Amino acid sequence: MDDVLREWTAAVKAELGIDLEVDRTLLLALAGDAAHGVARPAAPLTTFLVGYAAGRAGGGPDAVADAARRAGELAARWAGEADRGSGAA
Repeated sequence: MDDVLREWTAAVKAELGIDLEVDRTLLLALAGDAAHGVARPAAPLTTFLVGYAAGRAGGGPDAVADAARRAGELAARWAGEADRGSGAA
């Protein structure tokens, strides 16, 4: 599957005119955190919003990493609050 993701990422970058190294591991981990800690549809929405935030912050790998870190922390807090809420019921 890694080969398919590498090829897909390269094809999308070429199609959209993006010249940026993509940390697939970071973004897939974030998508997993959002999917499991919030809801499955949160995964693509979260990664889109991280990309948008990174672009607004000037772009580049550091901006992506910072936005992904912040969104991941939010997903963890969200999941923790949901766990506490379900335990009280």
